[in-house]
Amino acid sequence: MTEYVDVAIEAVTFDYWNTLVYESGGQLRGRRLEAWAGILEDTGFAIERERLEATFDSAWDRYVEHWTANQQFHAVQAAEHILEQLGFDIPPAAQEKLTDAFTNAGAGVDFHLVDGITDTLQALKDAGLKLGIICDVGFTPSDVLRDHLIRRGLLPLFDHWSFSDEVGAYKPAPEIFTHALEGLGGPAPERTAHVGDLRRTDITGAMNMGMLAVRYTGVFDDPTDGPDGDIVVASMADLPAALGIATSD
Repeated sequence: MTEYVDVAIEAVTFDYWNTLVYESGGQLRGRRLEAWAGILEDTGFAIERERLEATFDSAWDRYVEHWTANQQFHAVQAAEHILEQLGFDIPPAAQEKLTDAFTNAGAGVDFHLVDGITDTLQALKDAGLKLGIICDVGFTPSDVLRDHLIRRGLLPLFDHWSFSDEVGAYKPAPEIFTHALEGLGGPAPERTAHVGDLRRTDITGAMNMGMLAVRYTGVFDDPTDGPDGDIVVASMADLPAALGIATSD
């Protein structure tokens, strides 16, 4: 479903994962698992794959608990949790290698760009809108996420970005949305749209701020309970028109 709005939109913020970019299924998890298995074996701590996967799952569960409670849980903490769960007496140098491999698994990886995102961002920019990013960081830190956008030529299209590991808050907390609005020069929330895929974080957070909430379903159509959004689009190509932005052919 695509709705259209009457209010003049002055700024648009975007979620990162599954809105700007997406990864192949389990790509980063696989890189972390392979790196850890190799480092552990080289250090004399060979481990069954199933056990290593279980400890990784435990770290992700811990992240989700913190994410839901709006408590920061970064990649370094996840690596520490995994090491504790494994129970090995691993030398400090090997621990450092493991932590680095976990934190920087996404470095240099070219994630997939969402179909049509480059043209859509350029169209919004050409129309004079301010553009921002509001991202809940998981185990891949913000500097790695920005580096990816730099390599793909997208970061210069954004006027500001708000990453949770730098702001200190996750969506739907108002702090991270306020950080984004202030960084964009203070556009009125009702004249600002936020585009994202998750009902609990993106849609609820934007609506609570009085922003126009746009749920993007082109990569992930969130099946959980929660608000549907003021606008739902399955294609980024439909976003400018849905926001009332005229584009040239």
